[in-house]
Amino acid sequence: MEEKKHRSGFVNIVGNPNVGKSTLMNRLVGEKISIITAKAQTTRHRIIGIVNAPEYQIVYSDTPGVLRPNYKLQESMLRFSLSALDDADVLLYVTDVVETIDKNDDFLSKVQRTETPVLLLINKIDQSNQEELEKMVERWSDLLPRAEIYPISALNNFGIDRVKQRVMELLPESPPYFEKDALTDKPARFFVTEIIRGKALLYYQKEVPYSMEIVVEEFKDEPDILRIRAIVMVERETQKGIVIGHKGAALKKLGTEARKDIERFFEKKVFLQLYVKVEPDWRNRDNMLKTFGYKLD
Repeated sequence: MEEKKHRSGFVNIVGNPNVGKSTLMNRLVGEKISIITAKAQTTRHRIIGIVNAPEYQIVYSDTPGVLRPNYKLQESMLRFSLSALDDADVLLYVTDVVETIDKNDDFLSKVQRTETPVLLLINKIDQSNQEELEKMVERWSDLLPRAEIYPISALNNFGIDRVKQRVMELLPESPPYFEKDALTDKPARFFVTEIIRGKALLYYQKEVPYSMEIVVEEFKDEPDILRIRAIVMVERETQKGIVIGHKGAALKKLGTEARKDIERFFEKKVFLQLYVKVEPDWRNRDNMLKTFGYKLD
């Protein structure tokens, strides 16, 4: 009997903001790798989640939502998304039943030109009906004639198994790119910052959470407890006051809720200290963006 050859590949998830890419990523990987909130522009980095089996390794990559940049941080986020078109073995282009098809023609035109196999995933189909969905499938078939179209609901885990199966079929023969027990290429500290930032997106309004960056200054993994000290960085003094809140109540709430999720993620008791610091206009400063890992070499 002929031995099955090992398959490995990079499967990159792209699309406009708030179409459910991070929810999809977590379904595909089976872990809460990506932040999920109802707000757009949640993902800032390319976040890798690795799925291993004896005969294959799938390296999924969740990318920032594609948008027209207003400051340097968003320019870096757009470069992460564009780079995902170049280094994929399989491309998952995610849209949904709510957004207009011509929302981002520039990016779509780049997807149209790619030679990479494209699976077009129409998400949130639970918010539509059969007639509307059929019209949408027809329009997308005209726009991306070489793409395979899969209606899904990432939130309800509908259609995800079909996508997983097709991805495995499209993987090239290759040895694994990462160790077989790897879940991601990101260090533990990265997920602490993502969890805290995810809570901030839920609790603070308007521009404040988008002006934030989280810096883990101390990460001590002791036998019985994980001790973490983190800085919540904002751009203006007024934002600092909002983050701290009256008598520190807002910061305390952020810390409490983030700590609970960090404990669930690491399955360990956590002691979390949060401080707030002002770093003026950090989203437009190249040195700061490089420090936080947003600049591509």
